Amino acid sequence: MACVGPPVRRNRPVPAEEEISGRRFVTAAESVTELSPFTLNAWLSRPDIVPCRELLMVRATMEPGRCHAFHNHPTREEIIYVVSGQAEQWCGRDYRILKPGEMVLIPKGEVHGTYNPFREPVVFLAILSPAEADEPSMVDVSTSEPWASLRRDLNLPECR
Repeated sequence: MACVGPPVRRNRPVPAEEEISGRRFVTAAESVTELSPFTLNAWLSRPDIVPCRELLMVRATMEPGRCHAFHNHPTREEIIYVVSGQAEQWCGRDYRILKPGEMVLIPKGEVHGTYNPFREPVVFLAILSPAEADEPSMVDVSTSEPWASLRRDLNLPECR
């Protein structure tokens, strides 16, 4: 299941290909902002922003009570690094509460989910590799067992 949401909002016009090919620095004003069903995203590294081949990076803000329920990336590995707030982060059947300065490495194809049952937003960086990969880029497994009942069986709150 791909992210579906409002159209991407650029903070400025689409850069010309020549401009992208030489770009090494990206300011907040040059990021590409989008609202996904899970988070407000500010993309800083992807092929339409910088000439990356191996790394994607997005700064994501997840509001209280929201989540990116169990899913996997069959063709990418991922690092999630918490900048502020806290995240209930799952990797396979294990979870931890990640706080600022902490991260998780999610191997290619590993089921994982990010939940925010807390009272404040969580801001995190998601770094994925490679930048260009075969589809599907994401597979939602949140309605399949054991994932559908895993959090419920632990009496963890549902997300919106």
